[in-house]
Amino acid sequence: MNAQDKTLDQYQQFMKINAAAHLFRSARELGVLAELREGQRTLSQLCEKLTLKPGATKLVLDALVASSIIEQYEDDYALSRVAHLLCQYDEDLGDATWNRLVGHVQQSDESGADDQAFLNSLAATQWVHTPAAMQAAEMLDVGGEDEVSGPKILDLGCGSAVWSAAMAHRDQQATVTAVDHAAALKAAQSTADSIGLGDRFRTMDADPGEVDLDEAGFDLVLVAQRLGCLGPEEGQKLLSQAFRALKFGGKLVVIDLFRGPAKPDMSECVEALKLELGTEHGCIRSLEAIQTELAELGLENVQVTFMPDSRVNMGMAVANRPLEQP
Repeated sequence: MNAQDKTLDQYQQFMKINAAAHLFRSARELGVLAELREGQRTLSQLCEKLTLKPGATKLVLDALVASSIIEQYEDDYALSRVAHLLCQYDEDLGDATWNRLVGHVQQSDESGADDQAFLNSLAATQWVHTPAAMQAAEMLDVGGEDEVSGPKILDLGCGSAVWSAAMAHRDQQATVTAVDHAAALKAAQSTADSIGLGDRFRTMDADPGEVDLDEAGFDLVLVAQRLGCLGPEEGQKLLSQAFRALKFGGKLVVIDLFRGPAKPDMSECVEALKLELGTEHGCIRSLEAIQTELAELGLENVQVTFMPDSRVNMGMAVANRPLEQP
């Protein structure tokens, strides 16, 4: 493909992406998505209920089917599975966030970031990382011959507990203590129940940075998708909390977005802007920064890897607390 063809392909792709986004918003504004969320409808039923023109509505429905937002079964239209997954935090495709971008860059955005709202949104949509969570548990070899059998896992700032639940699923003797605020814990318990963790999963409603925990009580402490939402001071406080809860010889695992050596792709750029808009001090840490933070705590054997199954290039930093000195 020559440079001109590549440019034309990019142009066409930009136009299709923009059209698909406007199509989704139009269907939402017209009431089509809300109506189909209630059940399957024919063209005539939609037009009668929403007072729409049949010819134009048919063209819109054809485009929605082509974009996988809805599905067609003979004369009936239904909301697709992926569209059903949209929840209160993303049903507008993030417009509430992105509409603030210009004002934020121009320093005229006075609405302020809401860290807790951002974390609640993260918890509600964290299920998208399930494949990466399973891969992380595999990479850590949870339940492996050379690892602690039935590890006590602390999920500090658990969100919906996708990451720790995957670890407990891999080792049937593992237990999880999940710490977060009430909104996240509801999602976390749902995750645990969905894979039958039962009494191997318990929750603590508390601020992860303030919770009262037994010192050196856990074989593995997990801080997943939390550190990047915090500034340096808050982040260090959370990591110190994780360190204190970790057994001597135990493993601290930090899963988050990290700046790698390669030029950032679109996914990384989008996630960085979401942190900028949604949190007070959050940012994507560099590999050097996370390695330094963990080493300064007194952890050793710090290693950082990226997970191929992550859709947003999530990384995993792993370090060990040294064995207690005699």
